[in-house]
Amino acid sequence: MPSPEQIAAMQRQLASDAEKMGMTVPQFIAEHLKRQAQERMQAQQQQAQQGQGGHQHQHPHQHPHPRQQQPAPGQPRPIVPGPPNPVALALAKFLRGQNLKPRTCILNGERKDMFRVKRALRALESDAYKAARKKNPALPEITDRASLENAFKLLPLSMLALRVVKADPHEGHDHAKKQGGKRVKGLWTVRIEPQQDAGDDMYYVWLWEGSQVMRKVYAALALAAIFAIVCYPLWPVKLRQGGYYLSWGFLCFMGLFFAMAIFRVILFCITYFVLPPGFWLFPNLWEDVSVVDSFKPVWAWHEPASNKKKKKKSKKSASGSAAAGATFSATTGQPAPASATTTATATQISTAPQQRNYVAPRVEELEDEE
Repeated sequence: MPSPEQIAAMQRQLASDAEKMGMTVPQFIAEHLKRQAQERMQAQQQQAQQGQGGHQHQHPHQHPHPRQQQPAPGQPRPIVPGPPNPVALALAKFLRGQNLKPRTCILNGERKDMFRVKRALRALESDAYKAARKKNPALPEITDRASLENAFKLLPLSMLALRVVKADPHEGHDHAKKQGGKRVKGLWTVRIEPQQDAGDDMYYVWLWEGSQVMRKVYAALALAAIFAIVCYPLWPVKLRQGGYYLSWGFLCFMGLFFAMAIFRVILFCITYFVLPPGFWLFPNLWEDVSVVDSFKPVWAWHEPASNKKKKKKSKKSASGSAAAGATFSATTGQPAPASATTTATATQISTAPQQRNYVAPRVEELEDEE
C-alpha cells in the first residue's frame, strides 16, 4: 500500500493534470476511464479479427490477459470504476428521489450534495424500494447484507457517486496550520477517497445530478424573460405602466433592505455600550443559509469569541469524560463511577463510614465564565 505522502503526491499530480486539460478531477478520471475502455475494446476487436483470419501467433514471452476473478455468491465485490450502466442509473434515480438528508459540501471548488451511506442503505431496504422494483425489474434484488452493499457499489462503479472525506488543506505540508483561513461557514471541504468502501458512517457525494430537463426549461424561461425585457418599448401602454410600477416597487424593497442592514449595525453599536454585550437584529442575515433562515431568529445577544472557545472546550471535556466512561465499562465490565462537575473552590466530604470498595467520584474543576 502506498504511504500517505505518496497518496497526497498522486492526488496533487492528478489535480494538476486535470487543470491542464481544463476539467475537474472527477471529469478527468471519467474521461481517462472511458479512453482506457475504448482502447481495450479496440484491442479485443483486433485480436478477434486476427483469430478469424488464422494469423494469430503468440510470442513465447507474451501471456494472455488474465481474467478478472468473479466474486463468490454472497460476497461483496471490489470497486473498479467504469462507465455507467442502466441498472446503476435506475438505482441513482431512485435514491435521488428519497430523503437521504443531504448536506452541501465543497468538492474541487464546486458545491455538491453529500449523503451518509447508512441512509442510502435504509432506503434500499425500505418498502418504497420494493415497490419501485416491481415497476422496474432492472433494479437489483436485495436479500442480505452482501447484496445490499453490492447494489450500493453500483454507484461508484459507474462514477455516479464517490466516497469523500473531510479535506485537510495542510495535509502533506511541514508548516504549522494557519489560523483564520478562508472557509465557507457550515460547509465541509471534502476530497475523494481512493478506497471506495460502503461503511455505514461513510459519506458519499453525488456526481450525477439527475435529469437536466427542468434545468433546460428554466434556462429557456430565463431567456424568454430577458427577451421580453429587451422588447419593453414594444409593449402595450398598460403593460409598460405595470412594469414601471413594479420596477419602482422593487427599488423601494431593495432600499428598505439596505436601510435595515445599516440600522442593525447602528443598533448594535449603541447596545454594545448601553446594554453590553449588545444584540443583533437578524443575526443570521449574512450567513450562508436559506432565505427564510436568514431572518431567524429576529434578534440575539452578541456572543464574544472567548465565550465560543469556552463552550467548545466544555463540549470537548464532556465528550472526553463520556468516552473515558465507555472505555472503562467496556474493559472492566462494570458501570463507570459517577462523575461530578463543580465550580466551587472546595468540596465537602462526608465523614460517614464508607464501604471498603467505595470509589470516590471524580471532580473536574472548570473556570468560571466571565
